[in-house]
This record gives sequence, structure tokens and C-alpha cells, in this order.
Amino acid sequence: MNLRQITIKDQLELKKVYFDSIQSLDEKIYSEEQKRAWSSLAWKNSNFDKSITKGKGWVLCKEGIIIAFATRYPTDRIALFYCKGEFQRKGYGSKLLNKLENEAKKEGLNSLSTEASLISYKLFLKNKWQIIRKEKVIINSILFERYKMNKIIKVN
Repeated sequence: MNLRQITIKDQLELKKVYFDSIQSLDEKIYSEEQKRAWSSLAWKNSNFDKSITKGKGWVLCKEGIIIAFATRYPTDRIALFYCKGEFQRKGYGSKLLNKLENEAKKEGLNSLSTEASLISYKLFLKNKWQIIRKEKVIINSILFERYKMNKIIKVN
């Protein structure tokens, strides 16, 4: 497994990972309609592109193929955090999350925040993140629930 920084050249592959990650979610948690609305953001959301081009991120590659990625944008927020369906629940998310946290600590940040999906919030909880609140958002006219979360990474 190779962990490296995201480059601009990765953009199309990251969109494919994003799409695959969402489409592979259990329909007991996200409906087909929700998955379609959410995954379409890869192609028509300027915040996605900004998180990749202006943020700080890492990819995990297996045999030269990107299987997971995560970004911070702005620097104190985990903006994108996705893994291809066939590689989920194998520890890759924790590896990426630890990398993001360690990089943020090195940069002198005190805390990180994110908006976690109904799937990913469990990974964040496992890594000692805290839920601030559950929130509802509209994506492409479809209602979603997610968790606003944070973690203190530097003890003063």
C-alpha cells in the first residue's frame, strides 16, 4: 500500500473513487435516489474541485491504482474522505485519518472538524472524534442526515 500526496493529475481518478464509494453504500442506509444525488456532486460541485486543488490531501494506492483519498480544506476541516467500495472496512480509512491528523498536528492546528455521513461517522468515533450535532442538509433537492464532528488534536 502506497500513501502519497494528492496531485492535480489525480483529479479524474479521485472523482471515480468518490462515485464508486457512494454507489457501493448499503441501500438500507442511503436510497438509490440519495446515492444518485450525492454521487453526481463529483462532476458539478466547485467545492469538490477546490478541496482537491486548494486543499491538502492524500491518496492510498494499491498496485498503482487509487483506492482511497482524503482532503483537508480549509486546513482545519476534513472535506473529502472516500474509499472504493471493495476496499471499505479494511483499515484504509483509519490510515488516511491518522495521516490527516498527524499532518494537522505538525502544522500546529489544535483541532479538526468534519461533516460525516451516516457511514463514516462510525470510523471517526472509533478514532476518538466527537459528535457535535446531527444535521440535515439538502443535496440536489434530496434530504440527507449527517454528523457535524470534531477532534481536539493538540493538548495545550
